[in-house]
Amino acid sequence: MQFIKYPNSESWPEILQRPTQSLAEIEQRVLPILAEVKQHGDAALKAFARQYDGVEIDDLKVAETEINHAVAGVSEELKTAIQTAKSNIEKFHAKQQTAVEVVETTPGVLCWRKSVGIEKVGLYIPGGSAPLFSTVLMLAVPAKLAGCGEIILCSPPDKTGKIHPAILYAAHLCGVTKIFKAGGAQAIAAMAYGTESVPQVYKIFGPGNQYVTAAKQLVSKNGVAIDMPAGPSEVLVIGDDEARPDFIAADLLSQAEHGPDSQVIFVTTDEAYLNLVHFALDEQLKQLPRKEIAEQALANSKMIVVKDMEEALRLSNFYAPEHLILQVRDAEEVAQHVVNAGSVFLGHYTPESAGDYASGTNHTLPTNGYATAFSGVSLDSFVKKITFQKISREGLQQLGGTIEIMAENEELFAHKNAVSIRIKQ
Repeated sequence: MQFIKYPNSESWPEILQRPTQSLAEIEQRVLPILAEVKQHGDAALKAFARQYDGVEIDDLKVAETEINHAVAGVSEELKTAIQTAKSNIEKFHAKQQTAVEVVETTPGVLCWRKSVGIEKVGLYIPGGSAPLFSTVLMLAVPAKLAGCGEIILCSPPDKTGKIHPAILYAAHLCGVTKIFKAGGAQAIAAMAYGTESVPQVYKIFGPGNQYVTAAKQLVSKNGVAIDMPAGPSEVLVIGDDEARPDFIAADLLSQAEHGPDSQVIFVTTDEAYLNLVHFALDEQLKQLPRKEIAEQALANSKMIVVKDMEEALRLSNFYAPEHLILQVRDAEEVAQHVVNAGSVFLGHYTPESAGDYASGTNHTLPTNGYATAFSGVSLDSFVKKITFQKISREGLQQLGGTIEIMAENEELFAHKNAVSIRIKQ
C-alpha cells in the first residue's frame, strides 16, 4: 500500500481514484453480449457458458431435484448460520415497512401513498471465485417482504455445471424457486430482455464485477430499472490513537480479498499507525488463502495520515466509500458528520464483515463514489410508491379556484375546464 502524508485537498481526486477501467472500454465489450442474448436467447446463454465458464449447459433452469440435493449437501452448521443471518435481516428490513397514512390537505381533499411490491424482479448472485450465498439473503428477504410476485435468480455455474449448494440452499430457504445457470453480463441481459427459459423482469438487483455493473447500467437505458451501480468492493477505515492495528488490518484485508479490482483506504490522525498497520497487514496476509487476490487489491490502495479528525471526515465524505469503519473514540459522535457512505460501522468491535453477513443491514451498497447520491438496497428498493387522492364535492369547491387560476396562467385551459365543468354541475 502507498503511504501518503498530509495531502492537501487539491490532490484528493488523484489520490483517491478508483482502480477501474474506462467505462467506455467496458461498455464496448458488454454491448455485443447484450445484443447476442437479446437476439438468440437461450442459445446465446449456453454459448457464453461454454466460452466463459468452460461448461456445457443442457438446461438453464435449476431443477427441483438439484435444489433438493444441494439442500441435503449443506452442513447443519452452515444451515444454522444462514438461518440466523436470515432472521436478523428479516427483523431489520421488516421494520422498514410503513403504514398507509391518509392526509386531509384541504377539507374534503384526501391524499395518501401506498407501497406496492414490484411484480417481477431479478437477483444476480456472483458465484465465481467466491460464491456469495449471503447476497441471496440480502436480496431475496426484502423482495419477499415487499410482496414481489415473481423473483428470478441468476448465478454462474461451476465447471461441473452446478450452482454452489449454499446459494441454492439460501434461495430455497427464502422461497425462491426460479433459479438459472447464467453469470456475468449475459445473465443481466437475460433478465432484462427475457429468453425462452429466463423470464423478463422489471428491475434487476445485485453486485458484480465491472462488466456486470456496465451491463446493468446499459440495460437501464432501455427501461429496465436497476438497484444501483454496485461494482468492485471498497472500504475506508478511519483510526485514531485508540485503534487496534490488527483490527484495522483485518478489516482492510476483508475487503481486499474480494477481488483484484477492490480498493481499501486507511486514514489516520496518528502517523505511527502507518507502519503499525502495514506490519499487521503483512503478518495477516501470509495466512490468507486468497493472498494473491488481496495483494493485487492492496497495490491499488492507500494509507493516508491527516492532521485531525475533521479532515479525516472531509476526506471520507469526498471519497464516499461503500463501507466506512470508524475505529475512533466517540465513534457515534464522529458519525454525525458522515454524509456520504453506503454503510457505517462504529467502534472497535463492529467489523464490516458483520454487515456483509448477519447483523441485519443490507450489504448491497453503492460503490465507486455513488454513495454521494445512492442508498444501499432496502425494502424500499423492491416497492413502488403509488399516490392516491379522493376529493369530495365540497373539497373540489374549496380547492377548485386555486386549480383554475394556476391552469389558466399556465395556459392549459382543458386543465381548468376539468375543474370548472364539475363546479358548474
